[in-house]
Amino acid sequence: MTSDPISKQAALKFIILMGVVSLFADMTYEGARSINGPFLASLHANAAIVGFVAGFGELIGYSFRLFSGYLAERTGKYWGITILGYTCNLLAVPLLALAGSWWLAAVFMTVERLGKALRVPAKDAMLSHAGSKMGMGWAFGLHEALDQAGAMLGPLIIAAVLFFKGDYRIGYAVLLIPALLALSFLFIARMKYPHPQSLEVSTQNLESKNLPSAFWIYVLGAALIAAGYADFPLIAYHFQKSSIFSPVWIPISYSLAMGVNVISAPLLGYSYDRIGFILLIPISFVSVIFAPLTFLGGADLAILGVLIWSIGIGAQESLMRAILANLVPKNRRASAYGIFNTAFGIFWFFGSVIMGICYDYSIPLLVSFSVVIQLVGVATLMIVMKKIK
Repeated sequence: MTSDPISKQAALKFIILMGVVSLFADMTYEGARSINGPFLASLHANAAIVGFVAGFGELIGYSFRLFSGYLAERTGKYWGITILGYTCNLLAVPLLALAGSWWLAAVFMTVERLGKALRVPAKDAMLSHAGSKMGMGWAFGLHEALDQAGAMLGPLIIAAVLFFKGDYRIGYAVLLIPALLALSFLFIARMKYPHPQSLEVSTQNLESKNLPSAFWIYVLGAALIAAGYADFPLIAYHFQKSSIFSPVWIPISYSLAMGVNVISAPLLGYSYDRIGFILLIPISFVSVIFAPLTFLGGADLAILGVLIWSIGIGAQESLMRAILANLVPKNRRASAYGIFNTAFGIFWFFGSVIMGICYDYSIPLLVSFSVVIQLVGVATLMIVMKKIK
């Protein structure tokens, strides 16, 4: 069947519009995440608590996606679920300005992750419909680039607030502005594209009911990598605790990392559409070295480690999602994304807790855990690559 240039144009516009939503959304919650670790520390939380809060937030934020993906697939209410999720995800951030204790801050941080969990499978399924027209890698890569542009700007806003005001709470309050902008563009997208599934042409595997075995092995490999990937609040906590960077420079380091993703995400997506699954293997392998650089090095090596960490995060957010869309049939994508993200989040949670505990006892032990479990994950992904050849 020949491609329809009008449909490709509509798909591109949809990707860009949803990318703008993500730009302002990431500006909001990634700006917050750049200071969540130090903010918790200012509320008398130790490294174990920071690791637990970050990991538990990811656990809730990912495990709930099993339910939300199933719900979206069974009800077909992709837009309703996406809008509700974004609302919780974004409005929880400025509420952090009101938190007077670490446990209350942890509640708001968990609600923010829960909102993201609700929206992600439905949103990714909608993006995959557009991706079938313009290439899965390019679609998710372009979306991730806009997403990471917001993730770069958010921490810079926070850094400016800290420089001029020196107050975490004012920073959280200021993030209400991009939160409202994100919701505004989301409603515009809903009005212009009420049925994004129409962007994708039906395929022969539409009626397939079972998820392939390669999908399950793929989920395991990605989850193992997640277990060894430190969340930025723990990295930021280390930077503050060891005085590698000043409070103002911690969000700037996060912003630089997100800036790398603006360039790397579309390049990875474009390359995936031409090279295929094999691209994920060297990217994941290189990402392994972020831990020794970030936690054992000085300022220069720490920055390099954060940039490599960022490339790995970008691969997880764009490359892995694009690959998954090509592993499963169209009508199973929402639940497949839910399963994938649930396993990813559970492993991320336990990995974050373990690394937080390790940090309080031995930083080299934390690094060893991170490196070893990620290498096992890369080896598992290589099995998937052989199965789909």
